[in-house]
Amino acid sequence: MINQLRPGVVRTVKVTGFDGADVLVKLVGAEGEETEIGRIPRQEASMRRVEHPSELFDVGQEINAEEIGRWREGQLHLSARACEIPSLRSFLLALERGQVVAGTVSEVHNFGVFVHIDGEPDGLCTGFIRVPDLTWGWINHPSEVVEAGQRITAEVIITETRTGQVTLSLKALQVDPLIRFADQAGQVLTGPITKIVPFGVFVRLAPDVMGFLHLSELTDEPIETPDQLVDEGELITVKVTEVDLQRHRVRLGAAGEADRT
Repeated sequence: MINQLRPGVVRTVKVTGFDGADVLVKLVGAEGEETEIGRIPRQEASMRRVEHPSELFDVGQEINAEEIGRWREGQLHLSARACEIPSLRSFLLALERGQVVAGTVSEVHNFGVFVHIDGEPDGLCTGFIRVPDLTWGWINHPSEVVEAGQRITAEVIITETRTGQVTLSLKALQVDPLIRFADQAGQVLTGPITKIVPFGVFVRLAPDVMGFLHLSELTDEPIETPDQLVDEGELITVKVTEVDLQRHRVRLGAAGEADRT
């Protein structure tokens, strides 16, 4: 299966023809001899949008392509797009997981944030931050955390030569608020309900710390949804039953009368 995103070995190949929108190639050995037959799937031909890869390559042309794995029948599959812009590939390969980089926010969307990383090739935007990697806190939109033009520092999660993208994390450079909250298991706390879902409610217990109270803890009566009993913003007293640092979640239980006194 083609699922490798980490950089593979670069091979020199000669285009031998086309199979539909795939590019058929033969690997070129050190002495120039043609050896194993390979294939460049259409989505791996280029970062540019073209109707057919014959617009990019001629039969007999030699190109560089990155090995990305073998299909079920054992045929080698390669990516030409991973080697399409040498300066981009060099930039990506120089970055390592865990490295801290600086950059400027380019665009902010509901699905994530694009970042110009310092030192990237001109005309490209290589950085991307997924919404879960922006902050430990709960947000409705990434614009609550960053804005276009803002300078940031972030940690590299992975570099992908085939997409030309660096996945970054702001959250990785922030202290997990649950670490400071870990000793609260067993405590009774009061906080506002921040979100109601069909199977329970989320309660803010401290800055950037949310706990979940299951519907069954709200009432013994048969109800369809929690909003039949509570409203968003309403204060509720709960008992912290578990602080799971590994899964980064806090489970809550109902606070009994004895707990409230």
